[in-house]
Amino acid sequence: MNKKRFASSAHARQRAKNARHMPDSMLDLTDIPEARDAQLRRARRVGRPSTGNAKQLIAIRISPKVLARLRRLAAKQHKPYQTYIHELLEQAAGKKVA
Repeated sequence: MNKKRFASSAHARQRAKNARHMPDSMLDLTDIPEARDAQLRRARRVGRPSTGNAKQLIAIRISPKVLARLRRLAAKQHKPYQTYIHELLEQAAGKKVA
């Protein structure tokens, strides 16, 4: 079986180190056709739509066992695990604390 080479391998890092940077001004873009008006009208924005209720990105540390269990529970409900965790936190935050 052949050993896979990943981008983080020593060989790949050495090749990346030896690669020369090419400024944008040296790129040859003459073979790319201009976009037509009809193509531009059909173009769609890629990415998440702005809904006005964006969530804030945070980082937390969770034990691997707990995260694995949360992922399994989310999969049983056919939900992304982050959505499932968000719902759990909303429920917990809604409860009165003694």
